Amino acid sequence: MLGKPVIRGTCIPVEIVLRKLSDGATTQDLLSAYPRLTPDDIRAALVYATDTIAHERLVALA
Repeated sequence: MLGKPVIRGTCIPVEIVLRKLSDGATTQDLLSAYPRLTPDDIRAALVYATDTIAHERLVALA
């Protein structure tokens, strides 16, 4: 996936899971659309996104 994070044991990009959730998909919608996903996988994608943002550094360019 060109270095993008994927759900463990699949080729499903974390970005797809997050994008679908932000578009209003439910956990059940994702589990139906991607049978290899588990509820824990979806939670892990959210934790990954949260951790990534929490450790992000902003540099002001003036």
